[in-house]
Amino acid sequence: MIAYPNVKINVGLHVLRKRPDGYHDLETLFLPIRDIHDVLEIEEAGEFSFDGEGVTWENDLTVQAYRLLKADYDLPPVAIRLAKRAPVGAGLGGGSADAAFALMMLDSIFGLGLGRERLASYAARLGSDCAFFIYNEPMVGRGRGEVLTPFPLDLDAYRIDIEIPQGVSVSTREAYGGIVPRERLTPIESILSRPVAQWRGELLNDFEPQVFALHPELAAIKERFYASGALYAAMSGSGSAIYGIFEK
Repeated sequence: MIAYPNVKINVGLHVLRKRPDGYHDLETLFLPIRDIHDVLEIEEAGEFSFDGEGVTWENDLTVQAYRLLKADYDLPPVAIRLAKRAPVGAGLGGGSADAAFALMMLDSIFGLGLGRERLASYAARLGSDCAFFIYNEPMVGRGRGEVLTPFPLDLDAYRIDIEIPQGVSVSTREAYGGIVPRERLTPIESILSRPVAQWRGELLNDFEPQVFALHPELAAIKERFYASGALYAAMSGSGSAIYGIFEK
């Protein structure tokens, strides 16, 4: 079986509070971007194998997804082949997408009949935004990102340009360093319900100030999008991808 795990962007990313477990409560809109994707192939095999371009199996989330299901189900060995096309460390969730798609593929190949809710529960154990890719439609994420609610965001009248600067990778530790959580009086859904042209200045990515201070070239890309006519521009996740939303 072959699938094409796509990436996402975060439209707004509000850091609300620090949790007792060390994570932060967030609110964001996950938006699938299908033009950027990896290529993932999984098939039953005589022995387990993993072939990933530039990826080691010890840390790969597709392998973790297989092991997670194998702990609960008597799965035979599989051969996993992963061709990475989506950028790594850009805030686009490529690795999370690979994991979620691997879960769905294994469910289908071996007839586990898990359904999306149970698959999303497994995915949430692999990463904060993995569960979103089980649904792969516009969703508001809360908690660590795993508490999901569908949101009917229609951007068909717009195009989304994404720029990923070469040589800039932002670690999660960098992004969270110095961040000050703050409660929002206006739920993110209320802002998203407004016209796109009204999002600027209201729909924020709270990681931008500290990440832009460390990597001013990212702030320059965002300003260049606005200078080129973007109605809204922002960093996705903890960076380094910057996107702009333009009228078609």
